[in-house]
Amino acid sequence: MKTIKSFTTFAALLFVVATIASCSKTESEYVAKVEAYRAHKDSLMQFAQNSPFNFKEKVEFHPLKYYDVDTNFVFKSKLYLYPEQDTITVYGTKGEKRKAIKFGYLKIKDEKLNVYKNLGRDGEIYYGVWFTDETTNETTYGVGRYLDFEYNDNPDFVYTIDFNYAYNPYCAYSAAYSCAIPTKEDHLSMKIEAGEKKFHD
Repeated sequence: MKTIKSFTTFAALLFVVATIASCSKTESEYVAKVEAYRAHKDSLMQFAQNSPFNFKEKVEFHPLKYYDVDTNFVFKSKLYLYPEQDTITVYGTKGEKRKAIKFGYLKIKDEKLNVYKNLGRDGEIYYGVWFTDETTNETTYGVGRYLDFEYNDNPDFVYTIDFNYAYNPYCAYSAAYSCAIPTKEDHLSMKIEAGEKKFHD
């Protein structure tokens, strides 16, 4: 019996070690994926003709600044549609008024992260997520940051909200651009120490 018990304990220990190793490998693969994405974005920003560093005016390039990749800033949520999807006014950084539909929200811990439905210049519908948080204007861009969002019409679909991919709008690099300013309702009362930092110190 003692031998069986010892073997069972040893097997359980091996399982725990294997699980930890598997999780560690999965996390390291995830970190490598995010870092590869960032390196690719740096290359596009530096060399692409339509990047904010080359298109409207020449801006001196240096690599974008980021927080270390942190899996604690990856969340899951369904999209909760607003019963009344009001059209609101969103201001741009040059003072112009823009219209956006307050479409729904995602749950981040106990807070709401709004999703806006927008109409592009070519008539194409796209969805936007922008936010400020307790790092805004300290270590991150003073206007706020954005997240890409792809709408899925399945009401039970669970979205991944990954703040490691939070990025600055083009106006963070060049005054030639205007970008939507997050509203007071788009503020998260936590420090999102993930994603892109300020470009200009």
